[in-house]
Parts: sequence; C-alpha cells; structure tokens
Amino acid sequence: MTTLRPSHLAREHGISTQAVRNYERDGFLPPAERTPSGYRVYTERHAAALRAYLALVTATGHEPAGRIMTALHAGDVDRALAVLADGHTRFLRDRDTLDQVRRAIGHLTAQPEHHGITGIRSIGELAHRLRLSPATLRTWERAGILAPVRDRATGHRIFRAADVRDAELAHLLRRGGYPLRHIATVVDQVRTAGGTGELAAALDGWQRALTARGRALLRAAARLDEYLEG
Repeated sequence: MTTLRPSHLAREHGISTQAVRNYERDGFLPPAERTPSGYRVYTERHAAALRAYLALVTATGHEPAGRIMTALHAGDVDRALAVLADGHTRFLRDRDTLDQVRRAIGHLTAQPEHHGITGIRSIGELAHRLRLSPATLRTWERAGILAPVRDRATGHRIFRAADVRDAELAHLLRRGGYPLRHIATVVDQVRTAGGTGELAAALDGWQRALTARGRALLRAAARLDEYLEG
C-alpha cells in the first residue's frame, strides 16, 4: 500500500497541508494512521476522499459536501446520497426557475401595454390592473417582492413603472406556483439587472453558470463513486 504525506495530497489540489489536516480533523477524510513519531500517514484512499470532497464543494458548496463525507465516514451511505440528491433537486429547481423567468420576461416584453407603463399608480389602480386585491399586493410588499415609495404628504403607496413591472412578473410566477420567498429572489435579480431588457441579456450568463454546475455535479458523483468503490 502506497503511503503519502500531507504535502502529496495538498500539492495535487494547490491547497495547504494544514487544510488537509483540517479536513481530516473535521471528518471529511478518514482518520490517518500515525508513525511512532506522530506523523500522519495517508494512503490513496485518503487521496480519493479528498478528490471527492473538493469536487463536492464545487458542485454543492462546503456545508453539504462536509455532510456527505461525514455521513460516509459514519457508515451512513444512504444519508450521504440523500444530501447529494438534495443538490440535484436544487439544480433542477434553479433550472426550472430560469425557464420560468425566460417565459415571464418574454411575456412581459411582448405585451404592448408593458412598453407604455408610465406615470404613478395607486395600490388600487395596480390591483385593478392585475385583477388582484390590494391586500395581496400588501402581502407581496411585506415579502420583499414590491418596494413602492410613499407619498410624503399622504403616506400612500406610489407604484412607479418599475414597480408595475415587478408586480406583473410576480403575478406570472405566482400563477406558476412559486412561493413568495422564491419570487422575491427573482424580482430582486430583475432589479439588480436593471430591468427586463437587461435581465434578458443576463439570462445567457445564468444558463452557462447552471450548465457548469450541472457538470460539476456529474464530476462530483463520479469522484464519490470512485471513493466508495475503493
């Protein structure tokens, strides 16, 4: 059996030897044997565990990757696979969200009235436009989906063109069954991008990021399988 020093494992991934020791301490690698003088002795099994863990970090993040490896080393393979499955579920949900946003943005920009949104609207006017109740719009505001300004004199909500756009996008996603917290995240992305036009241009970048994440999940699963087979 080939023995390895911490530096051998560290060098392969461009990390420090202390990081390797920390990963072992935290249970992400199996426990190492010790020489009579106290030095750690690693093997190819430790190298395979490190490859699997770092691939999982790229695919799922540090916390899920750590949970997967510690579950494996506790002998609970089913729990490890369940955590990995959660990562795939999140990937599928994010991909579905991207598809929903593409359709919603396309629907909004295709509407003639969308291009002519101007002026100031009250909560009653916006509710009438969307065929919703004012109470629903207030709920969306509390959820962070809408952020109208207030009239200084009356304290009434003022919905500007961007607010109407956000409300229409939220309405479309809500009809698609998305929870309010998820819609709030999507609407915030629209605001950050600067509007539906800019967001539409940014969607290709999101798609590339999702594709990279999907491939990372595939690589992580392969590394994990190699480790389990070892």
